[in-house]
Parts: sequence; structure tokens; C-alpha cells
Amino acid sequence: MTAASISGDARVQSTDAIRQHFPALERRQAGRWVAYFDGPGGTQVPRAVTDAVTGYLLEHNANTHWAYPTSIETDAAIERARRAIADFLNARDDEIAFGQNMTSLTFHVARGIGRRLSVGDEIVVTELDHHANIAPWRALAAERGITVRMVRMHPDSGQLDWDDLERSIGNRTRVVAIGAASNALGTINDVARATRLAHAAGAIAFVDAVHYAPHQLVDVRAIGCDFLACSAYKFYGPHVGVLYGTSERILEVDVPRLEPAPDTAPERLETGTQNHEGIVGAAAAVDFLASLGAGDTRRARLASAFEALHARGSALVTSMWNGLTAIPGVRVFGPPPSSPRTPTLSFVVAGRSSTDVARQLADRALYTSNGDFYAATVIERIGMAPDGVVRAGCACYTTQDEVDRLISAVGEIART
Repeated sequence: MTAASISGDARVQSTDAIRQHFPALERRQAGRWVAYFDGPGGTQVPRAVTDAVTGYLLEHNANTHWAYPTSIETDAAIERARRAIADFLNARDDEIAFGQNMTSLTFHVARGIGRRLSVGDEIVVTELDHHANIAPWRALAAERGITVRMVRMHPDSGQLDWDDLERSIGNRTRVVAIGAASNALGTINDVARATRLAHAAGAIAFVDAVHYAPHQLVDVRAIGCDFLACSAYKFYGPHVGVLYGTSERILEVDVPRLEPAPDTAPERLETGTQNHEGIVGAAAAVDFLASLGAGDTRRARLASAFEALHARGSALVTSMWNGLTAIPGVRVFGPPPSSPRTPTLSFVVAGRSSTDVARQLADRALYTSNGDFYAATVIERIGMAPDGVVRAGCACYTTQDEVDRLISAVGEIART
């Protein structure tokens, strides 16, 4: 099967055409083209994004809110970026804040929420989450005497235990923090359902969409959450974090801030001088994704692109799942391709450490990540701590030929 023949909307660029946007794909190692399966830890970047970052730094670089042209241009660029990210998440401009990364933004918001909590209040997190959506809430427990309840996952299926989630939410619950997708297993959670459970108890719903956003088009209106965080470097942008919050919640949360700084939404969530070039690059990443689709608005083009990319990713992960599970000595984790999931698979090879497997794959110009990916509880629950697993993720530029190379290489490693 060729890259161009993978199923998807014919109006959306083929994988072969998409690959032309990524200079990193021109890299060769030991005579082989490098295949990047490390997307769950950070995707490669298209020229449109690097051009936007360079253009800002060389032509418009300034601090904000002053009267000279480059400062005015910077203000305008940031506002354009808010509009782009708002379209990406189906939000309003005044609901989008930027920061260093999802982890820093979550600590910031958690600290602000925590200032209004008291002993006996409860926060619900899950075993399936990245620790960036666990540690900030646990920190409040140590500081303010708050109880943190951990919802179980089913290790065999990689799915959340929804009965346990419902039992864990009660009249003392103040926050439900949940990931939209597991960066370790690819599991997609029904965060709209979790949000409804949180709101029924009068609690805030905080969603980690870092691993979800590159693969499914986020719709904060449909989810109904109070806050949602993601990172642009997971969806073909630079290293910058994005935080959505309802205007009411942004104005309500007691975040630490400098007294002269704006106290309006969304700027009150942004501490200090921001990464302007990163913000501009994040907007360019959204526009790049939109350029892959068709439609009259940016949101419509994004929906078209994501629909096709999801179909292609599903085909690739099904092939990867079938190929890896057929290899003796290889164990694959997470939900099967028939379940809601991202095109990310984690696996181990019997008798080999995850580092050894990742290094041998790298020797074959196949770049995967390994370890626990800061989802330490997940790796512990599936019985793979402390060594961890090997993780291979498909991105918009991944081809069937690359998946076939990966399967063949893992088979060679398993046989030696």
C-alpha cells in the first residue's frame, strides 16, 4: 500500500504531499530514510511553522503594549494567534492563554484553584493520566490538607474504570482532572462524560488534551469543561503551552500574578513576558493543519483535515497492532484498534530492555521513544515498571512503508 492510497477524504492532501512540508524527513541514517515514530513526545515541524517563527523574530520582534510599530505588530500577532487557537479548540479568543508548556500552566492554575480550597475538599485524578495532570493536584494535598482520589484503570484493556470514577466523585469533590487521551497507551477517554459527572457534583473539570489534540479535533463546547490544556509541539508547532478556560473560570481562579499586570481574561493567566515567537509558531501550526483540509472557514478546514488524518491514522495503527501482535515474544498494550484510541502503540520484546529495543530500532533509522513518558502510574499498573515500554506513534507524515519497516525490525530484534 502506498502512502497516497491510505483511506481519507480525497480533498485532503495525500501523505506523500504532506511529507514535502517537513525538512526533517530528508534525514538519512546508514543509507536509510529516518522514520519518526516519536511524535507522541513531540512531532516534527513543517516549513510554514519555522518560517513564521523566523519571520516574527527577524521582522517584528518586540515586547508588547507600547506605541512603536514592532510592538504594535507583536500585539496583533498574539491576537491573531489567539484566534487561530480558538478556532482549533472551538473556543473564543478571550478564552485562550499561553504559557511555557502544559505542565507549567497546570501547576499555575492548580495553585490558583487551591487558594480557595480547604481541609477536607477532594480532587479526583486518574491512574491513566500523565503526571503533569496528577502532580500539581497532589501538591495541593501536601500544602492545604486536601484529599486526592485516584481513579483506577483496567491494566488489561488500558481503559478507565468508569464505575470507580463515579464512586470517587462526591459532595466534597472540587476538581476532576482527567486526560482526554493516554500518552502511554493511546486510550481515548470520554471527557465530556467525565465533565458532566464533575459538574453534577459542582466541581471544576480540568482536561489534559496534550496527546489528544494532534489526533482528534478538540471541541471545548461539546466537552463542556472548565479548563483544557495542550501543547503546540505535539501538533507540529514549537514548544509552547496552550490553556483554554471559560471566561468565568479565568476571572475566578486566584492565580499568582504581578499587581500591575492585566487582570482581564485571558491575560491574567499569563505571567511575565511570553514566548512570542512560539505563540506565532503555534498559530502557524494550526494554519498548516487547516491547509490540509477543505472548507469555507478555518474550523471547517480543520474538521475536514482531522477527519481524513484520523482515518489514515486508524489504518496505520491497525496495521501496526496486527503486525506486532503476530510476532512471538512481543507484547502490545492498550485498547485494540476497534476501540477509541490514538495511533500510538506501546510494546515490549521479551528478554530485552526498552532501551535496548529503542537503540536497535534507532540503528535501523526508526526513531521511537521508551520509558514511562511521565505516565509512571500507567507503566506500574501494566507491570512494566521500572524499565518501561517502547512507544511508536503515527503522525500526519507516517507512511505504511514506515510501519512495515518497524514491524519487520521488531521481528528481527525478537528473533535474535
